[in-house]
Amino acid sequence: MLVYLAIVAWWAAASVDVLLARQPAATTAPRLSQGQLAILLRIEDPSFFSHRGLSLADGQGVATISSAVARDLFLYGAPLEGPRGVLQRVYRAVFDCCRKVDLGRDVMAVVLDASVSKQRQLDLYAGGVYMGRHEGRQLRGLEAAAQAYMGKPLAAVNADGMARLVAMIKAPNELHPVRNRDAYQLRLARVRAVLAGRCRPDGWLDTDYAGCKD
Repeated sequence: MLVYLAIVAWWAAASVDVLLARQPAATTAPRLSQGQLAILLRIEDPSFFSHRGLSLADGQGVATISSAVARDLFLYGAPLEGPRGVLQRVYRAVFDCCRKVDLGRDVMAVVLDASVSKQRQLDLYAGGVYMGRHEGRQLRGLEAAAQAYMGKPLAAVNADGMARLVAMIKAPNELHPVRNRDAYQLRLARVRAVLAGRCRPDGWLDTDYAGCKD
């Protein structure tokens, strides 16, 4: 296992600059306002600015913003060629098979955090996070979601609107505001309760906020 993780770390460090250079323009999103950023981090990654890619903060679950970006960049980003491309396909297959126990993505998150600024990670996340299917197309990024679900640019989205977007991120199709309205409204109520300080996650794996009253 240690040899496997060491190879993952070497591969990620050797590939990160190539993959970043190949990021499509669509993953570039407007910068979040301080208020929007605070809402995003409170729900998705409370210790983002202090961790080194991984975190055990309450409500964090098994993924950080860094690990989400690492997954999309290293495993599902631009295809690599040669031996690095072979390893990319192997690691993608391992993750698809065993994502709940695969430590490879965690190593990639650590490498990413050591190589890429926090602001750049946020830009990649905000520009590329999956936000469900709407009117027959997949939405990537908070800007696209704001336009599709609210009919306005992300820059014009207020705090409540940002909470509405962030409430979807955990499972964008299961928590879809149109197709699964009841589940979405319950999630949104719990997210609002956390943001307002009326309740808090019950430990590391409590991403559902089951103890929060709607």
